[in-house]
Amino acid sequence: MTPLAVSAYTATSALGHGLEAHAQALAEERSGLRPNAFSSAPLPCWIGQVEGVDDSPLPPALADWECRNNRLAWLGLNQDDFLARVTAAKARYGAHRIALMLGTSTASIGATEEGYRRLDADGGLPDDLLRPAIHAPHSLCAFVAEALAIEGPCLTVSTACSSSAKVFANAERLIRLGLVDAAVVGGVDTLCDSVLFGFNALQLVSPEPCKPFDAGRCGISIGEAAGFALLERVEAAPEAPRLLGYGEATDAHHMSTPHPEGLGAELALRDALARASLDASRVDYINLHGTASQKNDEVEAALVSRAFGAHTRASSTKGFTGHTLGAAGIVEAAITLLALRDGVVPGNLGASEPDPGCGPQFAWRTERRALQVALSNSFGFGGNNACLAFARAEHAA
Repeated sequence: MTPLAVSAYTATSALGHGLEAHAQALAEERSGLRPNAFSSAPLPCWIGQVEGVDDSPLPPALADWECRNNRLAWLGLNQDDFLARVTAAKARYGAHRIALMLGTSTASIGATEEGYRRLDADGGLPDDLLRPAIHAPHSLCAFVAEALAIEGPCLTVSTACSSSAKVFANAERLIRLGLVDAAVVGGVDTLCDSVLFGFNALQLVSPEPCKPFDAGRCGISIGEAAGFALLERVEAAPEAPRLLGYGEATDAHHMSTPHPEGLGAELALRDALARASLDASRVDYINLHGTASQKNDEVEAALVSRAFGAHTRASSTKGFTGHTLGAAGIVEAAITLLALRDGVVPGNLGASEPDPGCGPQFAWRTERRALQVALSNSFGFGGNNACLAFARAEHAA
């Protein structure tokens, strides 16, 4: 694969708004998880809730798209000069030559939930929610396309927790084929009852802050987040970090349990390394999927142990943000890019007693070291897996 420049990127999560808020929290080993006060009925768990979403209505010109998920998307777009970078790209290429690829697992289903809680006497949605576009799976992409005024191919990817990692692959293919010159990629998912109580019904939600790769882990902490990146050919941003490659695989082992030998995960990893022309020994850091569920962490720890040497560092950052579902891929890609930028390996926050299956690759506390190449893993339900490979510009050159 010919590398692409990640000419701009941004993230919003429970750690704060923008890249510097994330970099500071990672360096300080400070979690954004808090006791759940969000759900409409009591549910004892911890969540990663973004501050300010409920106090940030959309501007009047975009009011038809008003809902919590699109509010979070709008917050994410308005930081780290992201809007300005997209505007500059439109000036270079034209609005019709920029694609939009976004991942989400629930889109704006929270607005639909609200509508059903407030049905009128005739059983219909309340007047303020009679806006069909926000009750559709494509709500997020349609909103962002209008907000950014871009006119290229527009695609919603909903493959559970790999959604906003797989958008990088979709974008690369469109650019390589000459169909577009740049792509905005990303993802947004907000907290809602369907997610909180749905995962709780699967007995996957932890009553305490999640502890990825801890011997006593007992489930996930659900979070919400938004993140975006702008991908262009390298000559447009020669100093920007690079997307070196990606890998995708689906083993379809089980609806919600990973393959016991990590078949799909390893196929995605090997695919990413091959596409990036990388040997595993060249990888300095891996941002692991690491959900703190029993099976995911067991399988992923074994994969790291058999595929990488002791010099490679690995950690999950879900103890910082919670599992942000369809937005996990883009938020953790942004964290991986920050690790390369700052030379900071995030510690595996939450774990106090490492699982015996974890090898010497695991960074249990935050470390400072020179990083050139890093991977980001995103493994979804149904064995739908993705892996992204990034590098500093000078290394790629």
